[in-house]
Parts: sequence; C-alpha cells; structure tokens
Amino acid sequence: IILGHVDAGKSTLMGHLLTLLGDVNERTIQKYQRDAEKIGKGSFAYAWVLDETEEERDRGVTMNVAITKFETEKREIYLLDSPGHKDFITHMITGAFQVCF
Repeated sequence: IILGHVDAGKSTLMGHLLTLLGDVNERTIQKYQRDAEKIGKGSFAYAWVLDETEEERDRGVTMNVAITKFETEKREIYLLDSPGHKDFITHMITGAFQVCF
C-alpha cells in the first residue's frame, strides 16, 4: 500500500512505475495527457492510470483505494493506491486492512 499526504504524488508514482514496467502503453499515457490538459491538469496523466473515476480526475485527488498488480518471474506484486486527503481517510484505512503478507 502506498501511503502519504494529499498531493504527495502517490498515484503519479505508481502510474509511472506501471508504465515503465510495460503494464501501461505509451498510447494510453498520451491520451491521458491530452485529456488531462483539456481540464487544466496536465501533470496528472500518470495518476489517471489508477484514478479512473471522473470525479477523481476532475478533483485531482484519489478518493477510493485502487488495486493493481504486476508480475515478475517469481512473484505477483499488488499495489494499493490509497487516498491521502483527510476526507477519505476511512477509504485509506479500509485499504490498509486489505494488505496481506
């Protein structure tokens, strides 16, 4: 689970990581870039990999926990992107309880 303050870049970091790993293609990122620029949020393109709802994108904050995974040769790695805004702390707590070791 990725935790941090609102606007720390949690979703952007994970979206960029997934792109670098090849789980998100460049064409998708380019579309997100164009769409984000249309609403004045050009720097949010990588965050949109995980922030999929229209409300999250319009507001520029993660509101719900997003779960995704990538695979290595020996492991499946699950990423949980949690909200950082205090209004959505209950969602972050719920996400934290989903982590298994």
